[in-house]
Amino acid sequence: MTSAVSRVYGRLLAGLALAGCFILLAMMLVIVADVLLRNVAIPGLPRGLAWSNEISELMLYLITMCVSPWLLRQGQHIRVDILLQAIPKPVAWALECVGDIIGLACCVFMAWYGARAAWSSFSSGAVNIKTLVTPEWWALAPLPVMFVLLAIEMLFRMDRLYAGERAPRQDAVSAG
Repeated sequence: MTSAVSRVYGRLLAGLALAGCFILLAMMLVIVADVLLRNVAIPGLPRGLAWSNEISELMLYLITMCVSPWLLRQGQHIRVDILLQAIPKPVAWALECVGDIIGLACCVFMAWYGARAAWSSFSSGAVNIKTLVTPEWWALAPLPVMFVLLAIEMLFRMDRLYAGERAPRQDAVSAG
């Protein structure tokens, strides 16, 4: 049962990673359009897109939010594991467990804190006033969602560690 749920969850994360790729493509198109319009006078079109920097910043944030749970699942987050590869396997496995518990606690805290911040922003009607005027909670809302997804992946990660060999993970190992 757990493996079937994990596979379905993995497909959800892969879909989010794909969405992150499409956001990256859209960001590139916005930046190219802005540069083109600033440098080539096209009758009837503005000289650049005044909102492109602001939208690009938001897109960069959304890419990070969409791709981070998938990266965690793939073992591609930044990881310094030279010590884990040098110490006895059972001790390294225990440290992996401790790291996962800390990671889960951090994800749960960030999800809770992000939800509070988004709700507070929504309740107060706070807005971001730059080139565009947008409700602040629009930018805050993805944060708790993605940290919930990261927390769920941490649980699957812990399950995979427990079911495997009593040794450190071998995904994305940086030391021989």
